[in-house]
Amino acid sequence: MPHFLFATGIENSSPTVDNGRRRVDEMGSCRHYELWREDFALAKELGVGALRYGPPLYKTFLGSDRFDWEFADLVFGELNKLGLIPIADLCHFGVPDWIGDFQNPDFPELFASYAKAFAERFPWVQLFTPINEMFVCATFSAAYGWWNEELHSDQAFVTAIKHIVKANLLAMKAILIVRPDAIFIQSESSEYFHPSSLKAVERAHFLNERRFLSLDLNYGHSVSAEIYRFLMDNGMTEAEYDFFMGQDLKRHCIMGNDYYGTNEHYVAADGKASFSGEIFGYNEITSQYYWRYQVPVMHTETNFEEGPKGYEAVRWLYKEWANVLHVRKSGAPILGFTWYSLTDQIDWDTALREDNERVNLLGLYDLDRRPRAVGRAYKELIAEWSEAMRTGSVCMMVPLGPCCV
Repeated sequence: MPHFLFATGIENSSPTVDNGRRRVDEMGSCRHYELWREDFALAKELGVGALRYGPPLYKTFLGSDRFDWEFADLVFGELNKLGLIPIADLCHFGVPDWIGDFQNPDFPELFASYAKAFAERFPWVQLFTPINEMFVCATFSAAYGWWNEELHSDQAFVTAIKHIVKANLLAMKAILIVRPDAIFIQSESSEYFHPSSLKAVERAHFLNERRFLSLDLNYGHSVSAEIYRFLMDNGMTEAEYDFFMGQDLKRHCIMGNDYYGTNEHYVAADGKASFSGEIFGYNEITSQYYWRYQVPVMHTETNFEEGPKGYEAVRWLYKEWANVLHVRKSGAPILGFTWYSLTDQIDWDTALREDNERVNLLGLYDLDRRPRAVGRAYKELIAEWSEAMRTGSVCMMVPLGPCCV
């Protein structure tokens, strides 16, 4: 793996909504199935070294020991030919219909078998995100009731999170059998909850402990007494908890921290949370995560919607890049930066719950594959900073783009 990776990704979310009646496939909505060769060429032209990318799990994993590799063979063959490093994104918010949802206790072992089969099929792939944003996936599916099982309870959330993290761990073990030097990048949402009143302090504290749960279980980091009681009260057994604490895979991992303007929250007196906008920012929150786990870091997702003035996303790009340099200056080993995704997305303004066919202007390119201002700015940023980040000869002054002067 290079010393520093500039990356982007192809949005490949595929949860089910409307009580399982409809599957949202962002690769289909954004026309990647038709234009994948052009998409890869655009990524190569940008100058990124890596692409967060994976075949659609629900189309590839057809049953126990049954796989359809036709599309995966084509696309991963092209990535290899172009010299783009894939960060293989194996499960992005949805599972095949035959598995059901994240409440299924068979999911971890089944997914591990898929991960091993993928590694055997593509033995040249070294970088993996077995399950994307484990905390978000469990929250949206089983706490908010938006996706997949569409449940809304603490017990459903704990069930989802323990199955998702166990699946991630078993997948890592399975891949390591095939590729002992595999590296796992846990792309995970970095969150913070701010109390908006004195009555909200206790609830905000609890939510700030709970935000670490997926990575605590993944890295074998002991949870607080409050979170342990929460887990035990909602269906996790002592044996299950001991399984997570007994794993030793952290040395194979890079902690991917995703940050958007929606990652920070106000907690009201009634305990309800709402988006606060940026208060601490990526540097402060990532530092909290780094010092908790002390594993190398990669900024694995960010974006911002292009507004009427055309420079809003560019300003966010330079601000996030400044944060990356501040994290690096603080002593945390940060190994990459990602604008997500390559193209605009569809209906993410409703978290994929509504079929409005609304284009969200979040990409480096629009859906006609024309560059946005942020795409041009990112290309320039990569060209300017790649060599310095690779060699470590980086001036620690905050970079200012033309929109920020």
